Amino acid sequence: METLKNKIVMITGASKGLGKALALEFASKGAHLAICARHEEELLKVKEEAHAFGIKVLAVTADVAESRDVERFTALAEDYFGRIDVLINNASILGPGPIPNLLDYPEEDYVQVLRVNAVSPFLVTKRVLPGMLQRNNGSIINVTSEAGHTGYAGWGAYGISKFALEGMTETWADEVSGTRVRINTVDPGEMNTGMHELAVPHCDYELADPKDTVPVFVYLASDASQFVNGRRFEAQNFKEEEVL
Repeated sequence: METLKNKIVMITGASKGLGKALALEFASKGAHLAICARHEEELLKVKEEAHAFGIKVLAVTADVAESRDVERFTALAEDYFGRIDVLINNASILGPGPIPNLLDYPEEDYVQVLRVNAVSPFLVTKRVLPGMLQRNNGSIINVTSEAGHTGYAGWGAYGISKFALEGMTETWADEVSGTRVRINTVDPGEMNTGMHELAVPHCDYELADPKDTVPVFVYLASDASQFVNGRRFEAQNFKEEEVL
């Protein structure tokens, strides 16, 4: 998709799973990347793979649940690229696994899951959004889950954090309505990732490859979606021609 060429795409949690698949897909389409994750070695491997597509990559080891890391990452990205066109809030954690029922959920783990999954997208968006509003252009994509749309026993703080993320997305989308900045959520569905293995050990049904869920992200990052705001998409059921 030509409209992605030279766009600046920021992805949190880009060292593995969906984040890695997104980084490599956008790189293959000519977008430049600002990526972060907590694990440096895995992140640098993604950087090396993305470089093979001939694009620029800024890779920063950072924990986006920490406001100082958010400031450092975004400041470095803005200094290096001059702007951020697309932000994908992908970083998240599952919490203790197997996931305990809420009655047995440790308080410190509950708080940490909400901080990473719900507070960090707030922190990164709050830092990136002013530049997008100033340029009157930009796309923010928050990665959610079916567990953030329907409450399921046994999904604990993870599901609750995604409910919070979806509510925040709707609120922020309403606040930026009337501008050319849009904020949407994507539920990638169940995927063959390390996080899913922790959540559902010994899974006995077929899971999607993270690479197969990226088309909706590409669409939401492209100019084709410039008037799409406040929507929730299911990646595994996405068909661009059906978007109204």
